[in-house]
Formats: sequence, structure tokens, C-alpha cells
Amino acid sequence: MKGLSTAKALSSKTTFKNLRWLILILFLSGVTVNYITRNSLGILASELISDLSMTTQEYSYIVAAFQFAYTIFQPLCGWFIDFIGLKLGFFIFAMIWSIACIFHAGAGNWIELAILRFFMGGSEAAATPANAKILSDWFPKKERPIAAGWAGVGFSIGAMLAPPIIVVFHVALGWRGAFIISGVLALVWCFIWIKCYASPEKNKKLSQEELNYIKQDNEPEQIKLSFSKSLSSLVKMKKFYGICIPAFLAEPAWATFSFWVPLYLAQERGMDIKQIAMFAWLPFLAADIGSIASGYLTKLYIRLFGYTRINSIIASSVTGAFLMISLAFVAITQSPYLAILLISIGGFGHQVISCMLSAIVVDSFDKNQVATMNGMRGSSAWIASFIFSLIIGAFSQTIGFGPLFVVMGFLDLIGAIFLISLVWERNQKQQR
Repeated sequence: MKGLSTAKALSSKTTFKNLRWLILILFLSGVTVNYITRNSLGILASELISDLSMTTQEYSYIVAAFQFAYTIFQPLCGWFIDFIGLKLGFFIFAMIWSIACIFHAGAGNWIELAILRFFMGGSEAAATPANAKILSDWFPKKERPIAAGWAGVGFSIGAMLAPPIIVVFHVALGWRGAFIISGVLALVWCFIWIKCYASPEKNKKLSQEELNYIKQDNEPEQIKLSFSKSLSSLVKMKKFYGICIPAFLAEPAWATFSFWVPLYLAQERGMDIKQIAMFAWLPFLAADIGSIASGYLTKLYIRLFGYTRINSIIASSVTGAFLMISLAFVAITQSPYLAILLISIGGFGHQVISCMLSAIVVDSFDKNQVATMNGMRGSSAWIASFIFSLIIGAFSQTIGFGPLFVVMGFLDLIGAIFLISLVWERNQKQQR
């Protein structure tokens, strides 16, 4: 008996080396499932339009319902996670989006789908602020740009995996079955999360040495603020607008990749659902590579130009903005394969921008406000996503997608001007 109790005691003290990266992988696996459920609609769009006798404009209303909910709930989700904690807060929202996805299988018309997408959008809005929270809780400041880059992989790898996974489910079980299976996958992850996650201070698998490493910046614990007080203090800061305006201008491209590219490939490039499954994941593969590269770009700018950490993050984001020009050339290319390549370059560029904006949030705001601020960043982005989807729904049938791709190609350069003007650090010593 004594030997058994000793074994249990040793087991309870077992720690993992570099646990912070394992925790990040756990979180990203949930974000991956999140994006599979989210992007299932876009992949099945042509079939849903046919089966439920919808118009393209009615489909845009379904997309807009998701985006509207995602827009208004991001800061609220962020505040809730700041207030109640990441473990329970993210679990609650993940349960809601999982169940909402399953209920999609019972939809009989576009209005019912729009209502379900609203609930899904409101709950999935937690992913962006939760991402900032896990970076601020688990990584010291010097590691956060690279961690933010790897975190971005979860947001695009799910979108990359969604086309082949959803098409396999669709072939086997139809579009209703595809929604059910993807929702069940999300439910399974929910219970893995609630079982395995604990904050650094409470995690028994975290060594004291790694905890000290995570806490090396000695960031003070902040008092929890009400949503109104937190928001009122944020909007007084110049950098709030320097982050939110570029986020607003960046998101139309990502919304197009997620919700409209499959329909674009079907309507303007003549692809069927199997061909779409072959190619629609490539922009998200490029986005994965962009996510990873973004953090390492910051180190390159520090080494080459001696930039501060914040300025190196901004320079990385501006690099992404120049790559977005590739989208403008989609409008004039005749080859569907070249169009996919150009869209993929845009996916790379967008994710560099997105990850670096998140890194600026995590690096620049107090820990008691980081999820709220990242929620506001996301909310700003999704306002644009909501508006642009309605524009696509209203005009794609008359003017086509070409002019819309041209607009998307230059929006991020405008955002880069605001980012440099309002966030760039002047006369600052290099921070290594």
C-alpha cells in the first residue's frame, strides 16, 4: 500500500517540459475544429442553394447573420473570458457552437439556417479573444510574436482541412450528415478541453522552472473590470484605433476565402464540389505558412534593422499588406489555377497581418484587458466582413467577383498606413 501511495504521489508531481507549447496545441486543436464547423457552410454553399431553393443574395444573408453575431459578441466574449477565466469561459462557448452546428441538419430554409448561423457566430466569436488570453497567460513577452504566429495556424489549418473533410462527410451522409459529424467532433473536443486545461498557476503538470520563465516579465495581476469600464479605457488609447482600423480593412479578404471562394470557383470557374475540395484548401495552407513565418519575420527585422519588438511586428504586418496586392490580379487572369495561386498568396499575406495584429494586442495591453481588446479587434474586423458579404451577395451576380478582388488587393495597404501612424514606436531602444 505504501508503494502504491508513493507511486501516486510521484505521478501527481509529474511535469512536462515546455508545457506551454502543449497547451497551445490543445487550444489550437479546438480552433481547428471551430473552423471546420464554420467553413462547412461555404463548402456546401452550391448544394444548399440548390437543395433549399435559395438565391445567392439569400445565401449572403445567412453568411451575414453569422458575421453580425460574430461582430457584436467578440468584445462581450472577450470580457466574459477575462472575467470568468479561460477554462470555463471557452468551454461554454464551444459547447454552444457545437450544438448549433448539429442543429444545422434540421434546417429547411434559408431563414432557419440564418438563425442557426447567428447562434454559431455569437459563440464562435470567443476564439479570437481566447487566443489572445492564452498567449498572455502562457508565454513571456519575448516569445509572444512567434507564439502568435503558431497560434494563427489553428485558425487557418481548420479552414484548410475543412474542404476535404466536409466533402467526405457529404459524399457519405449528405449535407445534413456533414453538419452533424462536424458538430459531434466539436463536442468531443469540448470535453477534452475541460478535462485537460488548467491555468499556469493551477496546472499540476507545469514545473516551477517553466512557471518562473512564463512569469519573467513580472506583469502585475490586474483587477477585473466591468465591460463598460474596460471598453471606455480602451477607446481613449491611440493604439486602439491603430489596431482596429487595419483589422477592419483586412477582414473582407479572409471572409471571402472562408465563405465565398468555393462559390466563386463553382460559378465563375465552373468547378464541381469535388474539384472545389481539391483546390479550396490551398489558400489556407498558404495562410498556415504565413502564420508561422510572421513571428520569425519579426526576429529578422530586429536583427537587420534593430527595430523594437513592436516595430518589428508592425514591419512584418506591412510585409503582409504588400503581398495582398496579388488579389487584384485575380480579376484579370484567365487560368483558374493561376487564380488559386494568387488567392493563396493573399492567404499567406492576410495571416501575417492577422497574427501580428494579435501579437501587438498581447504585447501592448494589460492582462485584464487583453481578451477584451482582442475581441474589439475581431469585432472591428467582422464589421467589415459583414458589410463585404452583403456587397458580394448584392453585386456578384451583376458585376462578377473581379472588381471585388481588385478592391481587396489594396485595402491592407491603407490599413498599414494607420498601423504605422498610430502604433509605430519612435525613439525607442531596441527590446530583445
